[in-house]
Amino acid sequence: MARIGIDIGGTFTDLIAAGRDGQVLATHKLASTPDDPARAAMQGAEELLRKASLDFADVEFCCHGTTVATNALLERKGARTGLITTRGFRDVLHIGRKDRPYNFSHYQEIARQSRPLAPRRWRTTVRERIRAPDGEVEVPLNENDVLEAVALLRDQGIESIAVCCLFSFLNPEHERRIAEIARREFPEAYVTASHEIAPLVREYERFSTTAMNAYVGPVTGRYVRRFASALDEAGVPAQLRLMTSSGGMVAPAEAWRRPVNLLLSGPVGALIAGIEAGAEIGRRNVITLDVGGTSADIGVAPDGEMRMRSLLDTRVGDYDVMTPMVDIATLGAGGGSIAWLDPEGMFRVGPQSAGADPGPACYGKGGDRPTVTDALLVSGWYRAGHLADAVPTLTPDRARDAIRRHVAKPLGLTLEDAAGGIFDIAVNNMVEAMRLASVSKGFDPREFTLVAYGGAGGAFAAPVAEALAIGEVLIPPHPGVGAAGGLLCAQVRYEFKATLWGDLDDLDYSAVSGRFDEMTQEATQRLAGDGFGADEVRLKLWAECRYAGQGNELAVDTPPGDIDAEWAEALRERFDAEHERAYLRAYPDMPVRVVNLGVSAYVPGTPLVSAQAPEAASKDAEPLLTAPGRFPGAGEALATSFYRRSALKPGHRIEGPAIVEQPDTTTAIPPGWQARVDRYANLLLTPAT
Repeated sequence: MARIGIDIGGTFTDLIAAGRDGQVLATHKLASTPDDPARAAMQGAEELLRKASLDFADVEFCCHGTTVATNALLERKGARTGLITTRGFRDVLHIGRKDRPYNFSHYQEIARQSRPLAPRRWRTTVRERIRAPDGEVEVPLNENDVLEAVALLRDQGIESIAVCCLFSFLNPEHERRIAEIARREFPEAYVTASHEIAPLVREYERFSTTAMNAYVGPVTGRYVRRFASALDEAGVPAQLRLMTSSGGMVAPAEAWRRPVNLLLSGPVGALIAGIEAGAEIGRRNVITLDVGGTSADIGVAPDGEMRMRSLLDTRVGDYDVMTPMVDIATLGAGGGSIAWLDPEGMFRVGPQSAGADPGPACYGKGGDRPTVTDALLVSGWYRAGHLADAVPTLTPDRARDAIRRHVAKPLGLTLEDAAGGIFDIAVNNMVEAMRLASVSKGFDPREFTLVAYGGAGGAFAAPVAEALAIGEVLIPPHPGVGAAGGLLCAQVRYEFKATLWGDLDDLDYSAVSGRFDEMTQEATQRLAGDGFGADEVRLKLWAECRYAGQGNELAVDTPPGDIDAEWAEALRERFDAEHERAYLRAYPDMPVRVVNLGVSAYVPGTPLVSAQAPEAASKDAEPLLTAPGRFPGAGEALATSFYRRSALKPGHRIEGPAIVEQPDTTTAIPPGWQARVDRYANLLLTPAT
């Protein structure tokens, strides 16, 4: 029996198959089909299984990472969404917060006002009121108002309804009843309520998150049902799981219920894979760089732990979404990123991408704009006919023509300098993003190993590492499908949060314990419904705290033991330490306030296992050929050795400049760098001594 992971990107769809023991059976890559992502996924699954001499009946587990919800939001192709809320609060989505993206701009477009998830004409109100801070009913719910609101939205052709009332996180009674009436009176509509999605303090963010869930819900639901149906029709007996933004997998029913949790699920797989790859060779601190055709994703995992974003830093596109998300930085820099000149004549690369169709100019599919892939081909790093099957045979003349016409000639550069400039700008963009993801958050990248994934990750890894003084780069055996491999290692996990505020010195310990118990019970019940026994479930509890007077919280794991004064003192120590790590300062004499509590219930995943091969007889690997190649800072073209990854054995060493080719990626070893193959067939790149 086999387990398969499917990761759909903007340019390519990556697949991997592994046995129950974690041994990789086959990998595959093919062009994505943006008009219907499931088509490439199913075609790729069939081709992957053929490589592994298996068929669909042999698949017992399928994990899927999808960008359907993200694309629906960014492309504005979500459902016609209406809102039912407390009278007097119709315009919370429009008013938002005081924050301005560009403080000194005379004009700026604010998405929540110019492109609202629920336009004002589709926002309705009802008479009801829950009182803070005790959650008592101040104004009873007027059910006639609810009936009128639902009828109005139905008559306007609404597909999805968001229910979000004031202070419902303290008492969801009214919201629950409104949702019940809406589902009864308008069964065709997708109905979601804020207490089901984000039962947390902060009015605007809760409204925005609920509206987002309603906006992407129908589109995501249709896709998940269609994909599950396609698997069923193919005779796949597998359990289908979908990756979430928090790094855990959930069943289809949970994905339909809370599709907002899938919004940034795409980049998480590579970080999970990087943590596992690092742990296998004893590297606990890892930074992952996953460079595909459209974007580059950067994740930082100190001590092998994924870090979560603050709930006030979880924007998707131009919208605030208060849902758990792994802290991953994404930028528009990939193999298909287009090089262009802005109106002022500045040389830029990305974020626009040529995507899978037409793709880079060298693909010969009609694209005529120069991309990073074209630049690497002109620089001699890529060779026609030596990339993945999904990549067309490269045509160097088209790449040269595109770079010459759009970059070299307008800027008065030679063809080679223009190609080098495209690469240098892309590297610089990644370096700055990685610096923000690490240094600005209290982590020294010099203490980490950089793990590279994606079809273009191996090309950028060493130059990015050199710029940040990172001393080691790890290229796993199957880097081009790393994100898909990470899906197979992921936990099945459910997370719940609730607001329970109070000063740590005056906390109601029984209330805290009761709230943790409620969330733990709900989370474990979800896992039991997925077929997991109590002995398989692991729990993680945390609290989000802040100093008195602060506006943002930091999440800290709660100490073990009974919740009492000693527990509170230990939590205080943990919070002070985390605040000092993040901001270089703690305030031990300042009161601490608890704002939110959280529970994560999970079942550990199965890591992929790398087969160990015998040491090579000779330390010197034999190159396929030597050809001219241009590297940053080297000036003229250098004699560059080319190697086939499959021919490299443990113990082999390579001195740069060199290129290592394999079907799913190309790894560059610049001058002044060296590589060795370890016993797990990883490539370890380090500066030459």
